[in-house]
Amino acid sequence: MTLWESFVLGIVQGVFMFVPVSSTSHLVLVQHWMIERGSALPPPESAEMILFDLVVHVGTLVSMAVVFRKSIAGLFRRLVGELQGEHPGDPLAIRLVVLGLGAVVVTGLVGFPLRSLFAEAFARPAFIAGTLTVTGIILWWTDVLPRRTRGLRELTPLVAAGVGLAQGLALLPGLSRSGTTIAAALFLGLRRRWAAEFSFFIAFPTILGATAIMALDVIRAGEAVNIGAGAYLVGATTAAVVGVGALVMVLRLLYRARFRYFSWYVWALAVVVLVTGIGG
Repeated sequence: MTLWESFVLGIVQGVFMFVPVSSTSHLVLVQHWMIERGSALPPPESAEMILFDLVVHVGTLVSMAVVFRKSIAGLFRRLVGELQGEHPGDPLAIRLVVLGLGAVVVTGLVGFPLRSLFAEAFARPAFIAGTLTVTGIILWWTDVLPRRTRGLRELTPLVAAGVGLAQGLALLPGLSRSGTTIAAALFLGLRRRWAAEFSFFIAFPTILGATAIMALDVIRAGEAVNIGAGAYLVGATTAAVVGVGALVMVLRLLYRARFRYFSWYVWALAVVVLVTGIGG
């Protein structure tokens, strides 16, 4: 992988990690497109390429930390205070952390046993077209929901588990992680702001954990890793910088119930994939 290729893939990840049209599917389709035009990239379904995808996902965690820095700092301060005995009888931060970790556990219980199936899907662009179609339906549906009323204090174990389940299923390429988890949170009653913040909150441990597991898989399999450290660095850094602007835009559209704009895009992309057979 050249630095230019990693730069392009970093842009794709930075934009589409937050634009709810599935960053994974776009990474896979762009990789197929590059390979069909003579690039020496590893196959998208290979362990080292999936590891690269996860590393650039880690880059977008920096974007989330920047955009949600006030919320993260507030949660941390509240958590420290509660652990020191402040806010007796109202352990909101502790409860949110526990529920967030519970959601991640549910994601793992769903995603870990099915990860080989998910990896095979990377090699099937036609399958990705189908999941993109589902993503478009989900995004359209989020706009027509009636006003949600649950706040963070009404976040229950059932809601957390539902969002965790959605995140596990969104490991399939073509299903948007942000779109699917936000839709699940909205369906379970969370207000738009808290649906977004909880969705991105549980992304931190999920992406870091998935990256660590994939790195161990590559090491244990003894596969040759031909992607250099520079490519990982360029891809992750590019994704982090581009991701900040993309996330700010997406949050504005979410709060105004404008996700259906993205539905038309993913449906059009699904048709392009089916007609052209890219990667097939």
